[in-house]
Amino acid sequence: MELRRLGRSDLMVTKLCFGGNVFGWTADAAASFDLLDRFVGAGFNFIDTADVYSTWVKGHTGGESETIIGDWLKARGGRDRLVIATKVGSDMGGDRKGLSPRWIRQAVEDSLRRLKTDHIDLYQSHRDDPETPIEAVLEAYSRLIEQGKVRFIGASNFTAERLGAALDLAEKTGLPRYESLQPEYNLYARQDYEAALEPLCREREVGVINYYALAAGFLTGKYRSEADAGLSVRGRTIVTRYLNPRGLKILAALDRVANRYATEPAAVAVAWLMARPGITAPIASASRADQLAPLFAAAKLDLDAAAIAELDEASA
Repeated sequence: MELRRLGRSDLMVTKLCFGGNVFGWTADAAASFDLLDRFVGAGFNFIDTADVYSTWVKGHTGGESETIIGDWLKARGGRDRLVIATKVGSDMGGDRKGLSPRWIRQAVEDSLRRLKTDHIDLYQSHRDDPETPIEAVLEAYSRLIEQGKVRFIGASNFTAERLGAALDLAEKTGLPRYESLQPEYNLYARQDYEAALEPLCREREVGVINYYALAAGFLTGKYRSEADAGLSVRGRTIVTRYLNPRGLKILAALDRVANRYATEPAAVAVAWLMARPGITAPIASASRADQLAPLFAAAKLDLDAAAIAELDEASA
């Protein structure tokens, strides 16, 4: 399995990352264990989650995904062969939010306990916190790295301006720098990342682990009409956001390329991301075992220049 270096760190990750947002939500513990077993069994090593997963589910308070991953790690072992990433900063209710040093110190202990591990390979600022000085945030992370609780740090949902400022400060002060960025990026959502974040990340050697690789499932091709809104818990949102002339144009291009390669549209959509210069590992989720096949196929799919150009034009 091909491994890629994440930013300037010594983390070597597979070019597909499993998104843990589904664990404890659309995949119960048993299903989650099966998905993780299959993912690692296929040779992949990179798993991403967050403390806030899944507060949006009635009765959940956050940490459900981390808890399932921790239970799986305890049951299966092999921690040293995996790269575990989680996040801090999203609103979990009350004062459990933001990037204050106080909350980072508490949140990392909570995540370590739930994950049943003594270290987090990649600890990410889930969202920028303009109320906390960047230096205070990086100093808090520096302490965690010194204590061995965190190996490297990353950012998620940052603007180019704020990410650049954090990188500049780290370079000036010697504090830890963000080695990765987690932006929304896929064939449908291109503009925000490509306009300013992509050139910054490539210039500063920041790894990119983009989320919504399949646009919440739209790029699998299963949502083709209003009638398909009932196919999943996110179906109505997906149809409303993506089912328009541009979205249908992208699906048509995915169909054509998938037919030429005798594969599925989802595999092509993820392979397009993997081929994009600067992308380290797209993040994709699956709630059922049969949804893994196109993700695994993507890692073996080398799109030629004509296929990439066709997809670029359709999604421009």
